[in-house]
Amino acid sequence: MTATTPHIEVRGLSMAYGEHIVQRDLDFVVNKGDIFVVMGGNGCGKTTLMRALVGLQRPTAGSVLYSGEDFWNAEPEVQQRLKRRLGILFQGGALWSSLTLAENVALPIAEFTRLPAARVDEIVAFKLALVGLAGCEDLYPAELSGGMKKRAGLARAMALDPDILVIDEPSSGLDPLTARRLDELIMELRESLGTTIVVVTHELASILSIGNNSIFLDSESHTMIATGHPQDALKNGHPKVRHFLTRGGDVSPPRRNDSSETA
Repeated sequence: MTATTPHIEVRGLSMAYGEHIVQRDLDFVVNKGDIFVVMGGNGCGKTTLMRALVGLQRPTAGSVLYSGEDFWNAEPEVQQRLKRRLGILFQGGALWSSLTLAENVALPIAEFTRLPAARVDEIVAFKLALVGLAGCEDLYPAELSGGMKKRAGLARAMALDPDILVIDEPSSGLDPLTARRLDELIMELRESLGTTIVVVTHELASILSIGNNSIFLDSESHTMIATGHPQDALKNGHPKVRHFLTRGGDVSPPRRNDSSETA
């Protein structure tokens, strides 16, 4: 894997709701194999940026390129092809409550492929085992803990073997131990599968333990501050970023995550 291969390029991206500018003039590159963190406080536009990245909300200006292909200026059939390269884990998991875990994970496979039912069952079992939910195929979302719902959502996001995962607030609503286990799972997936991962979060523990590149969305200037590796930003970054990363006291992350660690 070439760590410097651009997987996602954002150029001059601006987003607004009517006259209200959320973020403007965003320019950054996500390299292949990155765990790229989009961080910032509540209301800074993190989720809005995520929606622009995955094709759910058209930006007011700028481009989102996947391996050089401009998503928002592409024909609809090209957009659909590019979307299939993405796996998305929404903040609440977004599981269908009336479907079992197996049925939830099988849904995108059935929609976008013509694989026989037996093969779909094999893929579903493998994806659930990959996130530690082997044997839970027949459970419904209501029977799961918060952490299990997140892992089930991750299994569904990976159903079509995407080369890019976009994850919105993975630790939201989880206790610290469960959140850390989910962070470790995200890193294991990156290292074992070579997946490029974009994580949208404001959680310090996640930012400092899993990210190897990042940007900070500033709610005052309505634009980004490039920060690089979060642990470097913690020591020598922009004052606003250091203030954000040190809220709540001294943080000593257990592990530095560099893209050079990718298996």
